[in-house]
Amino acid sequence: MGNEKDLVIFGGDRGWKASDWTDSDDRVRGGASQSYLDISGSSARFHGNLDITALGGAGFASQRTTGDEKTWDLSDYDGIYLHLGKHDGKKYTLTLKDEILPLMADGREQSTISYEYDFSSTSKMALFVPWHAMKPTYRGKPKNDAAPLDTKNVKRFSLMMRSFFGDQEGDFSLTVMSIKAVLQSNDIEKGIVSDGARGTGEQETWSWKNSNLVGLAVILSSTWALCWGFCWWKGLDTSFMRFGRWWSVVRK
Repeated sequence: MGNEKDLVIFGGDRGWKASDWTDSDDRVRGGASQSYLDISGSSARFHGNLDITALGGAGFASQRTTGDEKTWDLSDYDGIYLHLGKHDGKKYTLTLKDEILPLMADGREQSTISYEYDFSSTSKMALFVPWHAMKPTYRGKPKNDAAPLDTKNVKRFSLMMRSFFGDQEGDFSLTVMSIKAVLQSNDIEKGIVSDGARGTGEQETWSWKNSNLVGLAVILSSTWALCWGFCWWKGLDTSFMRFGRWWSVVRK
């Protein structure tokens, strides 16, 4: 696989296909939740109803990829980039798997390790999820001794709505514009801003208010103005404070 900067997996120029996704809800465990994935143009709407009464406060509704023979080699990339649209402000989970076992005799799936990242939806948000932020779980519980996600053999993607121990329930809706594998940019104007501990962040639409370059220019020009004003107040020679000359000194 070529080392492309972005690899569109779903959405974007590649589009969405209903046949690529199927529901995987808590009804397989006696629950009553239901999820859907509606495709409209270049976006997909993940929505449904999360019921937590049938399972005593627990519950989940999810959409996962089909075709378990499919494998994505994402080893050349730094993580997953979600471009999200309209939302309801609720908490969702992105899940990846690198192993899918044969079905059991009764047709149910065998449990394997899932790699999960929980996020709160934000209007028209772009979210970068590095590999190390995806935490391994087994049957819904942390699996701290698990190996890292095998990014060369990703077998499944899924989006999930769950109760988080009764914290949320009812109707939900989240629009996804695209899912990509990306290299983390070092461009200070276009790069993804990290929030530190989790290593994830949002990428906002550019404006002068959140531009690093504009901020730097404001700091430098303010410093020059203060220095010039101080020299003028003290009656000192301000000729050396010509902006061009001062800037040449600063650059050194």
